Amino acid sequence: MKELIENETLKPFLKAPSPEEIIKGKVIAKEKSALFLALSNFGTGIVHGKEFFQAKDILRDVKIGDEISAKVLKIDTEGGFVELSVAKARKEAIWLELKEKKEKEETFTIKVLKANKGGLITEVDGIAGFLPVSQLSLEHYPKIESGDLTEVLRKLQKFIGQELKVRIIALDPKQKSLILSEKAATAGKKRKMLKKYNVGDVVKGEITGITDFGAFVRFPLDKKSPEETLEGLIHISELDWQLIQDPAEIVKVGQKVQAKIIEISNGKISLSTKALKKDPWENLKYKKGEVVEGEVVKLNPFGAFIKIEPKIQALCHISEFKSEKEMQRLLEIGKKYKFQISLIAPKEHKMILKLVS
Repeated sequence: MKELIENETLKPFLKAPSPEEIIKGKVIAKEKSALFLALSNFGTGIVHGKEFFQAKDILRDVKIGDEISAKVLKIDTEGGFVELSVAKARKEAIWLELKEKKEKEETFTIKVLKANKGGLITEVDGIAGFLPVSQLSLEHYPKIESGDLTEVLRKLQKFIGQELKVRIIALDPKQKSLILSEKAATAGKKRKMLKKYNVGDVVKGEITGITDFGAFVRFPLDKKSPEETLEGLIHISELDWQLIQDPAEIVKVGQKVQAKIIEISNGKISLSTKALKKDPWENLKYKKGEVVEGEVVKLNPFGAFIKIEPKIQALCHISEFKSEKEMQRLLEIGKKYKFQISLIAPKEHKMILKLVS
């Protein structure tokens, strides 16, 4: 039976390989710039020219008799060989392995090779991978006060040469796109750590970074494990009761703070220092219709913010003016004016004013 199968007369009746198909062959000869494979009953395959040099690292240790995979490029060449690509077959195999890693949510280690303003660049088995800034763990996220992209890049460049644990969150072989996430890789461990805390708990920590939207606080998991830490965000609106233009006005990097956990969601911890401070609206004695003096602290398209007391701000709505241009003409930041209280709701921390002409 074996002799019948191997007989050349049966060859036309066997299904021949087609272009783009991945097949296996046994190495029968290896030359300086070509490799020859026996393709069962389909003749001889060749890896040569550009395809040979692209696969030189793969073929370096290949010996006569080894069986390897290759991708069919052409069936009928002038020499009668089936033209093959080992590099393309290997690439396809790697993409399949990466797809499996993604499906299994496997965590693995990568080495950072480069950085740009959007994130970190690496390689996974020869495939270029990208780790966006948004997918860095909170610990490694560049906490830049101004949001300056040049400064972000400078921070990211510090990771070049370092190893990070990541997971694959998206891949597309056709687009040669491989997106990685450090955040996803640490999510499981972080969820376990977060179980030690509840909304309402008060933590002691240190300000590790300040951005235009708030401040990051790192605090220990517990007294027994001070080396294990979690990090949370105090949003700008939760730093203090007063209107804040810049978080750096309230806190500094390295400052020790106490903060209350106000939310734990999707692995993120939201903190508040404001919640531990006395609410200035609690004993407010102003009444509707009363005329008060206030300082203009901010102008925007929907109105002017007026400071009545150090931590009490009210709003003079844009509807009190003919236009935004008129509001800007009548009110100047830093100056004090007389206003009448048209609405006051201390429980909602709300006061609406009308400019007294």
